[in-house]
Amino acid sequence: MADQKKSRRQKLEEFVAQNPKDTFSRYGLALECLKDGDKAGAETQFRSLIENQADYVPGFQMYAQMLAQDERRAEARSILAAGIAAATRAGNAHARSEMEGLLAELEAV
Repeated sequence: MADQKKSRRQKLEEFVAQNPKDTFSRYGLALECLKDGDKAGAETQFRSLIENQADYVPGFQMYAQMLAQDERRAEARSILAAGIAAATRAGNAHARSEMEGLLAELEAV
């Protein structure tokens, strides 16, 4: 019964604590942190994700978007460059194109 009262974020936090290398759960936790307005928590999760799973393209993309929204353009550009490289390695042309578009927007400002 106690599990039913836990929030999605709490469940993900527990799962990530038990399985720190689970990419999908860490990404989900980062998104839940964002949804809750906890940008510091989201950043911690995104950083861990891209440090440990350098080819998980969505992590780069969402992290860069968060940084760009926070007016942290230089950091966003750096994450986008790494994300574009990861998307290229993965053959993910759609994500690469989206990140290139965001990068172009940031460089135009």
